[in-house]
Amino acid sequence: MTNKKINSERAAAGPTKRFFIDMLTRDIDLMDAILDLLDNCVDGVQRTRKPPTDATKPYAGYWAKISFGTDRFSIEDNCGGIPFDLARRYAFMMGRPKEEDEADADIPTVGMYGIGMKRAIFKMGRNAIVKSYTKERAFSVSITPKWMSDDSDWELDIENIRDSRRPNLGTEIVVTQLNTGIAQRFAESGVSSFGKDLYNLVSHHFSFIIRKGFRVFINDEEIFARQFSLLWSEDDRPKDERIEPYLYRSVKDGVEISMAVGFHSQMLTDDELDEEQKTKRSREDAGWTIICNDRVVVYNDKTRLTGWGEAGVPSYHSQFIGIAGVVVFRSNDAWKLPVTTTKRGVDTSSDVFLYIKDYMRDGLKRFTNHTNTWKGNVEAERQISGRAKPVQMEDLLFGEKTLDWTNVQNRIDEKKYVPSLAVPKEHDPVKIIRFGKSLSEIKDVAYYLFEDEDVAPGDVGKACFDAYLKKARS
Repeated sequence: MTNKKINSERAAAGPTKRFFIDMLTRDIDLMDAILDLLDNCVDGVQRTRKPPTDATKPYAGYWAKISFGTDRFSIEDNCGGIPFDLARRYAFMMGRPKEEDEADADIPTVGMYGIGMKRAIFKMGRNAIVKSYTKERAFSVSITPKWMSDDSDWELDIENIRDSRRPNLGTEIVVTQLNTGIAQRFAESGVSSFGKDLYNLVSHHFSFIIRKGFRVFINDEEIFARQFSLLWSEDDRPKDERIEPYLYRSVKDGVEISMAVGFHSQMLTDDELDEEQKTKRSREDAGWTIICNDRVVVYNDKTRLTGWGEAGVPSYHSQFIGIAGVVVFRSNDAWKLPVTTTKRGVDTSSDVFLYIKDYMRDGLKRFTNHTNTWKGNVEAERQISGRAKPVQMEDLLFGEKTLDWTNVQNRIDEKKYVPSLAVPKEHDPVKIIRFGKSLSEIKDVAYYLFEDEDVAPGDVGKACFDAYLKKARS
């Protein structure tokens, strides 16, 4: 006897737009959403595939402009636009189909999931229009409140722009009907304003790209990149008078890895360390910066994430304020990069990240040990490091400086440069003299010696010792 389905019906199992919109935007910050849109601009540059006239400035001539206020947000660029075929197939889908992964197979982008533009729009508002101007055609796509609430309609109309005259080929996104709270954040003013915070974030996370020629404007104000350099002694200095960075280069599983760590500034004296503890004015430049396909995904980290406080490396302390490092990952397959879905963090389970982390810790230990070795003789160390010159990150990682590289485990595609670091001369070791006196007493002695009661306590103590040393040796 054949079994037959009797009174068979079907249960609804499709998605709802409310689910996608709420879940996509719940775990991303507004600023990260905006940075996602900037990432798309840079990916547009990559897709143009024009050979740059200057290899050191491959983004020269390209720009993105962000504007926002209480009633709208917009971003426009001249980065080539969204190709029509890409828009038709998947640019507006909630995620990228697996078969489309090869679309950017030979381009160093950071886009993997195909949600960045939509997530940013949903985060900010309920109405948006996306315009794209390419060589082939110009078109626009509107996302409306009605479409966002209609679970039966998962397609968007692509409308041709008849008057396609535009001086720049690129993309323009305008978001209106801003969500509750977004307009308030856009209206913030003062020292800790949203615009100021966004300016700083872009100057950090897009610093590498900006230094390579890309220009970013926020409400008509141009963003300038944060600089990254490490101290390097002149080539003719003897080894016991040198300060150099630790360098590493390799290719692992289709990912190019470059690393540099060293001193970005001189050691601080005890008085400077005391002042730093109060102001925190210098610590921002210390720690690890991690870059994936030109985007900074971690900025000046000082935690266990980047090796501090584990495997023999001391936890970060203001004593190590002069130590900084950078790791650059580059691959044409974005899935191989150790980057999270927000593109502002590192996937700590990534094989390539776990591999390079051993060398990050090795480098850190060399410079924390140097700091500890010279702790009792900072002035002498500063005479040595003061003669070193800052070298920019690009020259550190990709320059042609002649160095004595060491192959790692005899592999020619993996090498490191172990630096020469000055060591104290042991014939007359330096010891620390430390004692405490009341501030009023210190001020009295300071005024007696310098006619200035605000001289740093360390300088007062040193002057007293030097005066009696002179008498003792006379």
